[in-house]
Parts: sequence; C-alpha cells; structure tokens
Amino acid sequence: MQENYQPLMIEQDAQNAWEHSGVFKASESSTADKYYCLSMFPYPSGKLHMGHVRNYTIGDVISRYQRMLGKNVLQPMGWDAFGLPAENAAMQNNVHPADWTYSNIDYMRDQLKRLGFGYDWDREIATCDPSYYKWEQWFFLKLLEKGLVYKKTAPVNWCPNDMTVLANEQVIDGCCWRCDTQVERKEIAQWFLKITAYAEELLTALDTLDGWPEQVKTMQANWIGRSEGVEMDFAVPELGEPVRIYTTRPDTLMGVTYLAVAAEHPLALKAAETHPEIEAFIHECKMMETSEAAMETMEKRGVASGISALHPITGEAVPVWIANFVLMGYGTGAVMSVPAHDQRDYEFARKYSIPMRQVIEETPPLPTYPAQISSMIRCESELWTNDKWQDWYATKNGKLINSSDEFNGMPFKVAFDAIAKKLEQDGKGTRKTNFRLRDWGVSRQRYWGAPIPVIYCDGCGTVPVPEQDLPVTLPRDVVLDGSQSPLVAHPTFSKTTCPTCGKPARRETDTFDTFMESSWYFARFASQPGNAMLDTKANHWLPVNYYIGGIEHAILHLLYARFYTKLLRDEGLITCDEPFKKLLTQGMVVAETFYQLNGHGHKQYYNLTQVDVECDKKGKIISAKLKTDGSEVTVGHIEKMSKSKNNGVDPQVLIDQYGADTVRLFIMFAAPPEQSLAWSDSGVEGAFRFLKRLWRQVHLHVSSGLAASTVDKATLTPEQRNVRRQLHQTIQKVSHDVGVRTIFNTAIAANMELINTMSKFTDESANGKAISQEVLEAIVLMLSPIVPHICHSLWQALGHEKAVMTETWPQVDEAALVQDELEMMVQVNGKLRGKIAVPVGTSNDEVQAMALADAQVQRFLEGAPIKKIIVVPKKLINIVI
Repeated sequence: MQENYQPLMIEQDAQNAWEHSGVFKASESSTADKYYCLSMFPYPSGKLHMGHVRNYTIGDVISRYQRMLGKNVLQPMGWDAFGLPAENAAMQNNVHPADWTYSNIDYMRDQLKRLGFGYDWDREIATCDPSYYKWEQWFFLKLLEKGLVYKKTAPVNWCPNDMTVLANEQVIDGCCWRCDTQVERKEIAQWFLKITAYAEELLTALDTLDGWPEQVKTMQANWIGRSEGVEMDFAVPELGEPVRIYTTRPDTLMGVTYLAVAAEHPLALKAAETHPEIEAFIHECKMMETSEAAMETMEKRGVASGISALHPITGEAVPVWIANFVLMGYGTGAVMSVPAHDQRDYEFARKYSIPMRQVIEETPPLPTYPAQISSMIRCESELWTNDKWQDWYATKNGKLINSSDEFNGMPFKVAFDAIAKKLEQDGKGTRKTNFRLRDWGVSRQRYWGAPIPVIYCDGCGTVPVPEQDLPVTLPRDVVLDGSQSPLVAHPTFSKTTCPTCGKPARRETDTFDTFMESSWYFARFASQPGNAMLDTKANHWLPVNYYIGGIEHAILHLLYARFYTKLLRDEGLITCDEPFKKLLTQGMVVAETFYQLNGHGHKQYYNLTQVDVECDKKGKIISAKLKTDGSEVTVGHIEKMSKSKNNGVDPQVLIDQYGADTVRLFIMFAAPPEQSLAWSDSGVEGAFRFLKRLWRQVHLHVSSGLAASTVDKATLTPEQRNVRRQLHQTIQKVSHDVGVRTIFNTAIAANMELINTMSKFTDESANGKAISQEVLEAIVLMLSPIVPHICHSLWQALGHEKAVMTETWPQVDEAALVQDELEMMVQVNGKLRGKIAVPVGTSNDEVQAMALADAQVQRFLEGAPIKKIIVVPKKLINIVI
C-alpha cells in the first residue's frame, strides 16, 4: 500500500475494475429483491454543474447502499436531449443541433464516469434518437384513436418578428427575449392531450404516495385544483345567447354587480364592432403577458362593453365589462364579480366606480370589537365599508343578507345548496365539479423536437401516419435563422402523399413539447424492447423505488409523468398506477452562505446551517427562517449556482485537483439532501483532508501488520470494549441515518468520530490489532457508497480479494452495545467539576455517595453545606451547595 493518498490514480483503477466486472449491470433474472433508483436525467447542455453533481451523488449513494443490502439494483442514465437551447446554440455557434447535442452527451458522459457513478450504461438513451421518439409517435397515435388527443385553436405568445411561439418564460416585460419585439397573443391551432380526463384520479391518487414530500403533494393538489360549484347562465338579449360562468360561491350570487369577460370572448368582439375604444383595448390585451406570475402582479384594467346581462334569479340588468384579468383559455372566459366579497373584484370596482352590494354578514360579530359595542353594530351597513378591503369580507362562515326573504339568514353552506337548487329548478344552472387543471398543450413550433405524426389531406382531413412509416424523422438540411420554424421553411419536409387516398398532402410541422419525452423515459430504462415501446421487463422494475430531482419539477414534470403512467397502464403496456414510490427533492447548491437578521437596532449574522431558505427555480429567495426559533430573516444576497450567472464551480476542475471522492464527500457532508447547500471552498479542502487522514490511518495499520486473528471477545480490556462499543453504536446510527432517514451528513460525522478514536487507539496486542482491523473494515464499508474509489483501494489494502462493491453492509453486534459501566458527569451548582465511572445497575444513593467521594469533586465542595443532590439517571449528578 502506497504511503500517500493519490486520488487520480486510485480512482482510475477503481473505475477500470468496475467496468471490467460489469458490477452495475442490472438483470431481471436475479432472485434478489429489485430496487430501481433513478435521478432525473439531465439536458445535455455541455458540462455538468454542481446541481447535477449533487443530484447524481445522492442517487448513487442510495443505489450503492441498497446493493450492499443484497438488493438487485437498477440505476440507469440518459439524456433529455430535445429542446430549444440546442437551436439557440446552433444559431450562436453555427453548428447543427444534433452535432451540438451528441458532442455534449459524449463530454458529460465522461464527466459522470469520472465521478464514479454506478450506472448501467447498457440502458443509456437519448430522447433525440429516432429509436426512442418513434414509440412516442406511435403512442400519440394510439391516444388519438382513443379520443385522448385533439387539436384546437388556442392563444399563444407570438413574436411577429421571429414568427414563432414563445413560452411564458421567454416573454420579458412583454417582449421577445431574443429580439425584444413586442409580443402578441395570437390564436393558432395546437395539439392537446386530455389530461383533464384523468384529473380526478391524479388528485385522489396523491393520497397513496406515502413516500412523497407533503409539500410536493400539496403543490400538485393545488395545481389540479378540484372545486365544487355551480355553472349558470346570464341571459344577454342583445347577443341572443347567454354568458356562461362558473362559481364556487353561489351563495354570493345576489351580490353580483358586474360580469367580467375576456378580450377574446364573443361578447367583447361583438361590442368592439361599434366601439373603437373597445377594439383598441382588445388589441392591447393581445400584447400582455399571460403567465400566472404576470397575471398576479399586473394592473387590473378593463372597459365597459355597453352590454348588459340579466341576473338569473332577480332578472336585474348586470353590466358586462371586458377585463384583462380574464382569459378565454380558462373556464368559460367569463366570471361573475362580487366586489363586496372578493378582493380582485373589489379593487376593480373601486377603480371604475362600480357599485358594491354586501350579501354576507359575518357571524359571530368581529372579535376585534368590545362585546358591549358588538351588540350595537350588527347592522350590515356599519360592518361593511367600501373604503378598504378586509379579509373577513370573503368569509364563508357568515349568513346571507340583502338576498330576498327566500335566502336571507341562511348560513353559507345552506345558501350554497338552496341557490344551486333554485337555479337547477329554473333551468338556469347546474352543479358542477371543476378542475383548475387544463389540457396539456403538446405542440411546439420548433425544429429540435419529435415531429408530430399527422398528415393533412384536403380530401381525407387529418390522417395518422401509418405505423409502418414511423418514425417521422427530422431532416438534417435545415436553416436555423430564428425567423420561423425550420420545418415550415424546409422545401420538402411538409410535402407528402395521403396514405388513404394517395393524393398530395401536407405533413404536420409542429414538434412535441419536450415534456413528452421525459414523461415515460423511466419506463424505457426499465425495458429492453426490440420492436415495441415497452416489454414485460418494465413490469419487473416499475414503479421506481426512489426518484431524485429538484423541487422545480414538483408540478409539471411529475404530474405529466404520473399522467403518462396511467395512459401506459390503460394501453396495457405496464401494470403500475404510479411511476415513483418515493421522491426526494434535493435542495439547490447556492453561492452565498450568510444572511442577516435585523433586530433591536443591530445586525446579527447566521450561516446557512442555521437558516432554512426556500428559493424558487431561478434561485430567488421566497422565505428564510432561523431554525432555532422560526424568526423571520432579512436576506442580503443569495444566488443559485449556475453557468448563466457565471457563479458556478466547475466540477471538472475540482475532480482534477482533489479527486471525485472529495467532491462526493463534500456534497454529502455539507447539508442534508432536502436543504440548500452553500458552496464552501474550505469545506472542499476539509473533505480532502479527511480522506487523507482515513488513508493514513489504514496505512499505519497495514504497515504494522494485518491482524493475525479475530477478536477474542472473552478477554477484552475495558478500553477494547469501549472501542468496540463505539464501533457498533456507529454502525447502528449510520444504518439508521442512511437507510431510514436518508440523511448522510450525520452518518459521515459519526465515522469521523470513529476515526478520531482510532487515531488514539495504540493497542498493538493481538486483540488490539484485531479490533483495529474490525473498526477500519467497518468504516470502509460504511463510507464506500459515498467515497467508493478510496474505499475500493483501502478494502484491498486491508487484505481482501473481493471488491468492496460486492460486500454486504456491516451488521451490529448487539452484545458489543452492552455496557458494564457508565460515565456520569458531576456538577456543582450546575458547573462540570468531574466525571465518575458507575457500574450499570447502581442505585441513586450509591451514585450520590460515589460522586461525593470523588477527590476532584471534593475540591469544589470545600465543606459547604449541601442543599440537595439531583441525579439524572445514566447522565449526571448535580450537587447544589
């Protein structure tokens, strides 16, 4: 064994051994319990960043640990390879998207191997490979046959300069992110998957996901947004057809003072025919952002349509306004507005001087009023004011007022049912369960994506591409200038013949949303099919036992993957209902470590380990709290590490300088997986020092000669028993932390403490050598999932021919945990003054006597009268004088 730790050499040796042995190749023929561990696959952007490294290190540690428990482990890797960044890179670097993508894949694959991740590379997939997306196209056509796919016009963000659709995140301050042209909202034909047909199942099945974080399940439930309400019609004589609205608060129906409709609503378009100012407002609405974040913060604006609708119960004329906060693509494109009981409606009504009518009175009276005053101000005119909004205005706990004798005095729930029943009897409304979830738009006007396999024929209409003609592949000879979709501009791609009638026809030039590829890749990994989308092997591995990825994927990716799983199940391709049994959403790697708490006229500073920080997907802080007392923290500066911010640390530089194990150790030691990890150069250096210390400790043991025999437990000295007790306490703790809690930093810390003990253990007797051997072997086994390269070498140095990868997890010797005596602290007036060794089973009276007799303790008593003695069993004695 060489004296010094040389990471680059030993890591290359370990990786060569793993590749030669094929230890990471998964087989369905194994009789061991299966364990499928999967980290979200990366987009091949060019180089790994530290967020990647953290994600994949966590997954690799879990996989290696499960393999040591005797499980048959599958851990694959692939590439989410389609997407807009490749097109942008192609334009910037004058390279084809395919060449750019595959070059990046080659480089990143090498980086992953350098980090020692134990992947089954035989299962590697790239979603841009026609052999992958062929089956995506095939499955789309199966869904089309079932009526779960349809095409309709829908509003999109349109850049008139680049002649392309933009995602919401590509619209910055109302302009195209690339050319800064004012973006328009435009109606174009789009393909949709009917995810709403599975909304109820997607919601209720969340209750079965016991291994998912509650935060993620709540986010998905809110996104699906199930609500019970009433759909009703407000007649519009001027139009000859009603305006239909949906509300979850029919109890407030008598408080409606206006309707608000979207700019694209037929009523708005009708009004615009004779009112130029309405036409101008509609045009202005086409230019606004429609992302949820933008809609939340934008100024609420509108214009009166000049058209009135009739209240479905009272027949009262209700003015209709055209408002920018109503979108045609959501619900019916019209809402009833009750400004007395809805904040948005209230603010809009205040702005445009629209009347307000209170129809809910809170009961009991507001608790802020003294009891003697409350009885005097129960009149609604005194309780409700239109001067400012108060949360209680929207209360569901009140009773109805100003709602005719038929409904006045009814509690909220009673009024809900009564008004719904009235509308149903009059044929003007019906109860309805609604979902916030909207169907999944999968069309993209891009080149670098899977072509949608549809043909348009003037005579036959929309015709699926025949199965034998799949895949529809992308042409290589395209021009990428950003002016329009390269497939639209391509001279021959869209030209084809109708498979039904043989006449000239047009091929669809839209490509799939990249979420389509990432919604079933986990099933493809689990399968090794020939001429099929999936084979029976998928049922052997699915569902994934442990899925690891960032919290930013909590809604869309995970929701689409769950939806796709149910589609695959209903097509008979798999048998599971949910894709992922357990989910870990790891925290970000951030660049800053300090936060300030302002209070009492001074500033205090706390490091990241003392502060819980929640960030959005761009690294912006949402909230921060002190872990100790929950106090709100004013945060100075924090950034998510990223290449775009030029604040990232290149993993390759660290690997070359310190070795992969140092990077892995720092990543796992710096913070628990769910928390943000603050980057620290000194922390990396500390991890490197620990590995050198571990190497040196094993080298000292090996150079003095390996143990010639096993531990003779019957002849152990007290020191030897203590060392073995600490060893098996450590195995017990590390097994619990890694296997149950999925917490690694405390497991590493426990091994560090054990190394400290070994550095002081100089017993060269036969038993001493055997105990040293036992302890060092256990440390190497426990650390091998985290730092596998160094452990591969150390295991061999400790005299083993088998690779540490093939060994089992160390077991606790329960007998070693038994203690003959305890060490108890002795305090005098609460201050530590000595320690005593107490045999197990000693009574409190005997413990007190031993403490009083200790020479060190007697020095601090000095003959003073003793008021009382407090004994905390097995821990301490406090003598009060």
